[in-house]
Amino acid sequence: MSGYVLGLRGFQPLHPIINISLSQGKGNGSSFSLLTNSNYVFSNSISKQLVLSLWTSPTIATTSSSSCTPKLKSQATKSQAGSSSWPQQQSQKQEEEEEEEEEEEFQLVTAIRSQFNDILILDTPNSRMLLLDATHNVHSILYKDQKWTGSYWDEFASLPAIVPKGPIAIFGLGGGTTARLMLDLWPSLQLEGWEIDEILIEKSREYLGLSDLEKRTVAGGILNVHIGDALSQSVNASGGFAGIVVDLFSGGKVLPQLQEVQTWLELNDRLMPNGRLMVNCGGIDEAADVIDGVVRPKNSSIDGTWVQNYTIKALSKAFPGKLSWKRKPNSEGENYLALTGPLPDLISWSAIVPDPLRTAVKQWKPCGTFS
Repeated sequence: MSGYVLGLRGFQPLHPIINISLSQGKGNGSSFSLLTNSNYVFSNSISKQLVLSLWTSPTIATTSSSSCTPKLKSQATKSQAGSSSWPQQQSQKQEEEEEEEEEEEFQLVTAIRSQFNDILILDTPNSRMLLLDATHNVHSILYKDQKWTGSYWDEFASLPAIVPKGPIAIFGLGGGTTARLMLDLWPSLQLEGWEIDEILIEKSREYLGLSDLEKRTVAGGILNVHIGDALSQSVNASGGFAGIVVDLFSGGKVLPQLQEVQTWLELNDRLMPNGRLMVNCGGIDEAADVIDGVVRPKNSSIDGTWVQNYTIKALSKAFPGKLSWKRKPNSEGENYLALTGPLPDLISWSAIVPDPLRTAVKQWKPCGTFS
């Protein structure tokens, strides 16, 4: 999986699937990188001992959670190759002083192992992050002082503007990032969120403010939380859903069922007339090794076209001529997104959503057919 390195000043909201890896660094530290399906990378220099103690902590238990608070000091990494002249040394010293000022503490708020996930919630001065599963991927981020995430979550918040009035489902609720944005912009919405992990929901209510979204707004909107498999045929709404947001990942990959045509046909049957699906299809290298029973190579990122993404390929077969797609820019993670139904009137859509969505919605384009 490819990516690039951001300093703390360039730290952006991360994709809900972020792989945390350790590699040997210089001196007493090591490189701490967050790699996303959408190719975001956030690199810090931290104590390797502290990180290892965090991920292997005995407080991650199967029966109870922990509120222990080890703190991880992070700062931007820098090149140390070769010797330097006096002016360069002075410049480097100044950079180091600035980096020290940028240090940010990561505090472990809670840790618990459920039937489905190892659940960790980290707190920073600016945000809280929900980390899940055996790979310790980040599935949700809650910012303390801003609304927009600068990632694909913002795109989901534009869906209510182009679907009929009615309930909107979120398949893959996580810590509620998408639901929070939607209710902030469209406070009368009825949202139905599905999450398979009940303990994850409990911890999100306790530490990520999910319970606030379950209270009816002044305008009558609310998030109803459901525990279970979102792809189960029992998941439905009377009269159908106006829209369904699909954000289902496991182990850093789109669920394999989402690369099967039949899955999308079944999900489409759950929509009311003129309803739409909006889907996070993962990054440019996101693909199952086995698709429709055939072993396929990993996707290539040669030109960034939609045919590189097997989830969009399956969608294009399910909805020929009625599928739109876009790819988030490099600065926002490079996720592929898909939207079912006829291509909306982009000018009209842009006129009824707030910034920064006004520019974002104009970037949708129709998919060709794929055989």
